[in-house]
Amino acid sequence: MGAQNGKDLLIKVDLTGDGQFETVAGLRASRISFNAESVDVTSLESQGGWRELLSGAGVKAASISGSGVFKDANTDERARQIFFDGETPGFQVIIPDFGTVEGPFQITAIEYAGSHNGEATYELSLSSAGALTFVAA
Repeated sequence: MGAQNGKDLLIKVDLTGDGQFETVAGLRASRISFNAESVDVTSLESQGGWRELLSGAGVKAASISGSGVFKDANTDERARQIFFDGETPGFQVIIPDFGTVEGPFQITAIEYAGSHNGEATYELSLSSAGALTFVAA
């Protein structure tokens, strides 16, 4: 995988629950991270005293964050609704030349900021809320 354009990493939200995804408006920066907890099963019998991990155990999670310019578009309104209603709708993350991650996420934080001589900005944080799928590009 060669160098990619950062603007091609897209965060999309299902606006109506019918599988039609739309890019979250105004984002300038976005990020997705994947984590898996490990389950330590090391014992006195572990070979050479090396740590042993239980394969396939532990909790997997993904988190998404993004920041951008407040646009007051349909996706901004939907993000606010998702947060205040505590919903976990479908989201898609398009990772250029890698693939698409899709599944339910909860918006865990929305922050708005602005200064008197600048644009209004916002930041979103999302946490996975169920099983995710991955389709390679």
